[in-house]
Formats: sequence, structure tokens, C-alpha cells
Amino acid sequence: MSDSSRFSLAITMGDPAGIGPEIICRVLHTMTPEELTNTLVIGDIPIFKRAASLIGADIDFQEWTPGHDWSSNNRIAVAQIEGVESGRVEDGKIGAVAGDMAFRCIERAVECVQAGQARVIVTAPLNKAALHAAGHHYDGHTGMLAALTGAPSSFMLLASEHLSTIHVSTHVSLNEAIQRVSEKRIAETVRAGHDHLVTLGHSSPRIAVAGLNPHCGEGGIFGDEDELIIAPAVRALQAQGLDVAGPISADTVFYRATRGEFDLVVAQYHDQGHIPVKLIAFDTTVNVSLGLPVQRTSVDHGTAFDIAWQGKADATNMGAAIAYARCLAGGSTP
Repeated sequence: MSDSSRFSLAITMGDPAGIGPEIICRVLHTMTPEELTNTLVIGDIPIFKRAASLIGADIDFQEWTPGHDWSSNNRIAVAQIEGVESGRVEDGKIGAVAGDMAFRCIERAVECVQAGQARVIVTAPLNKAALHAAGHHYDGHTGMLAALTGAPSSFMLLASEHLSTIHVSTHVSLNEAIQRVSEKRIAETVRAGHDHLVTLGHSSPRIAVAGLNPHCGEGGIFGDEDELIIAPAVRALQAQGLDVAGPISADTVFYRATRGEFDLVVAQYHDQGHIPVKLIAFDTTVNVSLGLPVQRTSVDHGTAFDIAWQGKADATNMGAAIAYARCLAGGSTP
């Protein structure tokens, strides 16, 4: 496939027992003909057709094969995953078949990007228990993508209009997260966030590094990691010319960022960064994977089994993830 005919986006179905197929169809139904032409959907055609019928959308899904140019005419190109038993998927239930289908979608998306058939991956939510039940033992999309692409490390960035965070660690226990705080990892995290913002047009991103302990340890009273690990890492980055501040107490740094003082906050662990972003931008936060040889955005919510296949799912977050991905594909600022 030539560069001119490469799809901008490859959207994965996610766990078919969840809301992924529905929210994808809701956004597809709002796309322009040009956007449809540049969109590849990865998953199972019968499942997508059922989701479209659920929301009353007239969407024409057609199987796409590599090596063929795609002229939409309002059709949706689908890379059909093989070897699946979609009839065994139970709506709103954790299941190995559904977990395996979600994995196969990601695997196919990586293949498409590596083959030059698509630019940016957009992922619908998967369920980690279903993924593990199928024998795919990953901590989520980011870890899976790192393994599939051979990347030595990866980073999770949550992007929203007023607050964005990148994480030193994500899906590990709090005890392990503390152990992962190191000068090397902090420097790598700051660099990944800095480089991403530069590609989006920020000439000199302003980055704040959150402290680990209450009040950054209060001079060692509440822990010494901030003084012995985080502060030296920040000083080294400053010496390299980066606009980095910290450690700054986590109970103030996010507020300061929302007031426009910083473009990005480095959170030391999952909940420290996720809670403030989701509090102020639950429906529009986009999950972005950095440090990988592929670009990927995602919704920042789960499979919502409790409302799956009931026609109730809100596609706002999926729309935001797709819009961010289109900007990455086109080299513009979200």
C-alpha cells in the first residue's frame, strides 16, 4: 500500500463483551466520507454489524485485505481477525474467547502499522481478567504493545485540555511503585513527555515532577525518596536545558498545572496521576502510549460490562481518542 493510501487510523474493537463495538460504531456514524476513507477498523464484522443495529446506525462494513487500495463510498474497511469464535462471547461477561479476540485485534493493529498500512492505533477498552483467562498475561494495552513491538519500556500519558500527566509507573502495586522510583526512570519519563509535547508544537514544554511522599517528605520526616532520588533527577534534567521543576508536593502541583503554570505533570504512580485528571476531564481524557515504535491513543475507561450491549454507552471519550489520534497522524496539535 502506498503512503498516499495508508489509513490514518487503525481502531481496535476491544473486548467484544463490553462497550467497545458500540462506542466505535457511534463515532463511525458521525464521520465524514473523507474520515471514513482514512479509517481501518480491526475486529469481527458480525459483531460490528450487531453493534450498529443496536444504535440504529446504517453502517456498511466491508472486509479489507492488505495490498488493496480503499475507496470508501461510505463503507467501513474492516481487518477481520481470524480464528475467532464470536458466537461464544457472552454480553457483559468476562470470558477467555472475548479476551483472546481483544488480543488478536491489538496484534493485528501492530502488524498493520509495522507494515505501513496505518499510522496510529486507537484502542477500545479490554478487560484484563478476560485477557489473562485467554493466556495473554499483560498488565494492559501499554505493556502488551511494548511486548509486541519489542520496546524496552513504555510510558502512559493522560492528556486533557487543562491537565495532562505522565506516569513513572502504572499498573503495579503501590509497594512496587515506590520501588520503581529511580533517577533513571524519572529522567526517562520526563524525556518521553518532553519529546511528545515538542512533536505537538510546544517549543519548550514546562514540566513539573510530583513528589512521592506527603509534602515531598517534609525534610525527611515522611520519607527521604524526594530528597535523595527525585530532586537529583530534576537537577540533572535542568542542567541539560529542560524546563523542569520539582519535586513539588502532589497536593498542590496538579492545581498549579490546571492554572496554566505547567504543560505536563510527572506522577510517580498510577492513582497519583489518574485521580486528578479523571476528576476534571473524565469524559475527554485520552490515554496515549509513549516510548513505543508505534503511536497509540485510547479511551480512558473500561469495558463497562454493566451497561454493555444495552445501547446506553457514551462515545464521547472514544471521539476524543480518535480526534487526538488524527492529530498525531497528521502532525498537528490536538
